[in-house]
Amino acid sequence: MSERPEESKPTPDAESLLPIDEHIEEGHDAEGRKVRHRGIYLLPNLFTTANLFAGFYAIINAMNGNFYVAAAAVFVAMVLDGLDGRVARLTNTQSAFGAEYDSLSDMVAFGVAPALLAFEWALGSMGKVGWMVAFIYVAGAALRLARFNTQIGSADKRYFIGLASPAAAGVVAGTVWAFSDFGIKGSNMAFVVAVLVAAAGMLMVSNIKYHSFKDLDLKGRVPFVAILAVVLVFAVVFSDPPRILLIIFLAYAASGPVQYLLQLRRRKTTE
Repeated sequence: MSERPEESKPTPDAESLLPIDEHIEEGHDAEGRKVRHRGIYLLPNLFTTANLFAGFYAIINAMNGNFYVAAAAVFVAMVLDGLDGRVARLTNTQSAFGAEYDSLSDMVAFGVAPALLAFEWALGSMGKVGWMVAFIYVAGAALRLARFNTQIGSADKRYFIGLASPAAAGVVAGTVWAFSDFGIKGSNMAFVVAVLVAAAGMLMVSNIKYHSFKDLDLKGRVPFVAILAVVLVFAVVFSDPPRILLIIFLAYAASGPVQYLLQLRRRKTTE
């Protein structure tokens, strides 16, 4: 009888060429037992991929001079970024892979895209100073996302430490969207844009606290007035998206420093 040849085992080099669905991740089930999951969760990562695409689409349009479309794409990325995490929590499909993938997508959508958008629209007219300001923003976004990843599970979920990268992107993209909609040339506002972009980059790496609004109970019962308030907010935003969104994100970005200064004043009065 002829012996059946032994099946060859994959070598380490061969294993490195396997598709991403061979990704194995360790976790814990509801009872605290260690379990191993093979592959990646489809639904939340689809939203993350869409977020990445929106950021990439914003970059392409910014390079082609379509600033209005590029800015709008950044805001679309924000919506998708907010959905992927909520979908993962609602479907119990959270994973370390998803968290890392989300941060990489955020770096493109809320780090590179807004900086390039601001540079192409206004900062490019400032020469070296312009691209240095744009880099300050990109570096701030990278450091902000890296710090966020290291603080997962230990930070107070009610607050962000430093301005969140989507909010910083909202300030930059909102500025370009609002003023380009008026037909204003970015070169005429280069200094103002430089200040806003640099400030957003610095706020991302600051220790100033911002409300995250993650403690809002979306599953619980709310008064009927609250529903009307939400509808009213959406109606106001859709009445003039570029300028209303800019006002909202500027107010949120300023809320952190204002609250910090008020706390300092209270401490001095109590001493």
